[in-house]
Amino acid sequence: MIEVENLSKAYGAVKAVDNITFRVEKGQILGFLGPNGAGKTTTMRILTGYLPATSGTARIAGLDVFEKSLAVRKRIGYLPETPPIYPEMSVASYLDFVARIKQVPASVRRARVNRAMEMANITDKRNQLIKRLSRGYKQRVGLAQALVHDPEVIILDEPTVGLDPKQIIEVRNLIKSLAGTHTIILSTHILPEVSVTCDRVVIINHGRIVAEDSPANLTSKLRGGETVHLEVKAGAGGADALRALCDGVEGVVRVAMEPMARAALDSAGQDSAGMLSLTIESTPGRDVRGRLAAAVVSGGHELRELRAIRLSLEDIFLQLTTEEPHEETSPAQQSAAVARESR
Repeated sequence: MIEVENLSKAYGAVKAVDNITFRVEKGQILGFLGPNGAGKTTTMRILTGYLPATSGTARIAGLDVFEKSLAVRKRIGYLPETPPIYPEMSVASYLDFVARIKQVPASVRRARVNRAMEMANITDKRNQLIKRLSRGYKQRVGLAQALVHDPEVIILDEPTVGLDPKQIIEVRNLIKSLAGTHTIILSTHILPEVSVTCDRVVIINHGRIVAEDSPANLTSKLRGGETVHLEVKAGAGGADALRALCDGVEGVVRVAMEPMARAALDSAGQDSAGMLSLTIESTPGRDVRGRLAAAVVSGGHELRELRAIRLSLEDIFLQLTTEEPHEETSPAQQSAAVARESR
């Protein structure tokens, strides 16, 4: 449904978007992530026809966004980071205005407006002037305008900015409910939302894609191997015997061990004597948990906890976006690029 090939956007010597390629299949939700100034907003503005690219191609539903701009815009619902609202209009009249611009047929226009308000949970504000709404409600009005013409593709740039935790959950559920019938690109800094909402993730840094996969696969790839945490009360032979047992398990490549804090364990009513914390790494694709548990218990040690350690999407994001830029640019050039990206 969305195809981006070798897309670039340059501002003088600085490339805000640098030769990126990705696809979003029909009905998928794609999380589009990156630090400020990475090129996210520039890419979304190109996809929606608001900004021309320097080179490359982008297609929505098979239509080139540059050659068939008007046809593409009819198929897109776009919520920019700052919602395009008219504060002097009421919620209902504004959405009716947007529906007319989007050429929604008169016979279904009222129903579409009502449906958009229901989806954004703003029906009770239909006759209120937008300027009198809170920031969170204004954001939801912006979301409703992106949905009012029932577009095939929905592009959302920070849709939960200004929302309280309850509203964030409502928007998350709304986005998930649109999957399958709509293709969605979601840009957000609330990374746990991406983990539970998106089918795939693209992470962009310094204008280039640094990772693309499902959240689960990204975790597996970046971790390299499997990591397991154990808490064990050492038995006969103590820590040295326990380490030797773990080292001897097939697939284990590294064992890190340290005594656990006695004060915390004693305060929890646990017998803290001989308690050890182990972090064990294994070769990629090898699940050693069963063999580790068997080895520890058969060796006369008391296993109190065993769990896999998994990278969060936040860990992945930080790991991929804290590297140095791939090209040498002056601080002034980088600042200019960030400023243009945020406009």
